[in-house]
Amino acid sequence: MNAMFRCKQCILSFLLVLLLAMVAGCSSPPEYTAHDITNVLPDLRFELTDENGHEVDESDYDGARATLLYFGYTNCPDICPMTLARISRALADLDDDVRDDINVLFVSVDPDRDTPEKLQQYTAHFGPQIIGLTGTRDELTEFTHKMRVTYGYGEPNERGYYEVSHSSAIFIFDHEGKARLLANQHETVDELTQDIRGLLRQTGQG
Repeated sequence: MNAMFRCKQCILSFLLVLLLAMVAGCSSPPEYTAHDITNVLPDLRFELTDENGHEVDESDYDGARATLLYFGYTNCPDICPMTLARISRALADLDDDVRDDINVLFVSVDPDRDTPEKLQQYTAHFGPQIIGLTGTRDELTEFTHKMRVTYGYGEPNERGYYEVSHSSAIFIFDHEGKARLLANQHETVDELTQDIRGLLRQTGQG
């Protein structure tokens, strides 16, 4: 009789452990392909000019479920258009109502050539979620320093063309403007989509 009682206790204990493991598994944070930068970088804060020529700051984009930020310039020969196309494809895999509440801020670090009009023409190729921003050299330097990235200008050629070195990372902020993820160029479209979905679920925005 005691043996049977002990056996039932063992079974109940096992079931309890299994249940706790299942609950813990359900509540555990998602695994990201991107680097988790929570509490590493500051919240999203800036004062820039948008592609419509309006002075804007982070409060103009409040209410978004998430914000993706990418630094570049419109004369970029390869990595900028490839990255924006990859972001656009990643967002296309989300539900319509979710995708419509996500902002992508493309910050040009080439203000001498990238006027608001040129930015608007450029971002239009990649989808309505992508918003072009730029600013003065001082504004851009202040913002890039906050995000711990740099940019620089190459020597102009005989036609006056020059390249701009810049960060290739995609910064992902949550709905409160807190820096959460940093995606690199090795992350696929599917992985980027899953990271965005995971962040939205974790923050109750999915």
